[in-house]
Amino acid sequence: MTAGPAPDIRRIEVIAPNLKRRLSGVTATIARLVPVQATMIGIAATGPGLPAHLPHLALWRLVLLPRDRLRVWHARRNTEMALGLILRGLMRRRLALLFTSASQRRHSGYTRWLIGRMDGLVATSARGARYLEREAVVVLHGIDTKGFSPPADRAALRRRLGLPEGAVILGCFGRIRAQKGTDTFVEAAMATLVGRPGVTAIVMGRATAGHEGFLAGLKERVAAAGMAGRIRFLPEVPVDAVADWYRALDLYVAPQRWEGFGLTPIEAMACGLPVVATRVGAFEEIVTDATGSLVPPGDAAALAAALVPWLDDAGLRQRAGQAALARVRTGFRIEDEAGALVALYRRLLSGERW
Repeated sequence: MTAGPAPDIRRIEVIAPNLKRRLSGVTATIARLVPVQATMIGIAATGPGLPAHLPHLALWRLVLLPRDRLRVWHARRNTEMALGLILRGLMRRRLALLFTSASQRRHSGYTRWLIGRMDGLVATSARGARYLEREAVVVLHGIDTKGFSPPADRAALRRRLGLPEGAVILGCFGRIRAQKGTDTFVEAAMATLVGRPGVTAIVMGRATAGHEGFLAGLKERVAAAGMAGRIRFLPEVPVDAVADWYRALDLYVAPQRWEGFGLTPIEAMACGLPVVATRVGAFEEIVTDATGSLVPPGDAAALAAALVPWLDDAGLRQRAGQAALARVRTGFRIEDEAGALVALYRRLLSGERW
């Protein structure tokens, strides 16, 4: 990743800092949102580790920001809130400070102190907003519904991916670790695949450093149960290839024990899939009775019970998949998220605070 095009600093109304070099959820959020927001308002990202296509303002230029107008500083981490306070307080830059919180736990004292000095707050879920000690506007994440869409020919897609054409296939994608509930998915799959020879389960993702033993243990359990050919562990695929794997599924499962927000259910729903998810993150605000099922986190028996009707009833899957697609297209597009945030930027630029 290298610095992107430098915009005319005089036209910048919003700055989106990213003060972490390693790829993270925040980095990915900025990379998804800023290009869309740039069609709506003058915005630039700043900091390391950002894709080259983003309008980019070098960090050193922040101290030279003209004082000709008020600008919004949209922070998503403690370090970014702190830098915004320094720029406004010590460097005398004209900034309105906005913070987005994805956390679903009580903040530390230092974080609460920083939050108390922000001009506006955003929470990525209603659950997360309850952990803030002041008003926050809830803005749910959205996705690119052009990139995530139903398959034109699922059978042909499965042939290309090496998957059984006539099977009912359920999948779980993402990091492989206890926090993500991969073990809960595997246990529930082993229980529900018994007596259902036409069902296949896919675990796709990567076990990062420190979690390799967790993955090895899951593979051993599956092999010991004689299901190595029916519960498949596949490697992580590039971001631009993952949509095809959603499209190849009949049912998506999000078994997380903890999640800040969680985009995978939205991505799956955009591909026309029903979703069974745990009651964590924003999943209760995404998955409805019409589009899937919700279960307690870490409860393999409850997850297995919830899977059964979806695996056994193709008509139910089809109806829920259609409802899921409509739900995403009417409320979870990246354009919806970008537009909601730009509306908040304009409130701050007009002098409003909350």
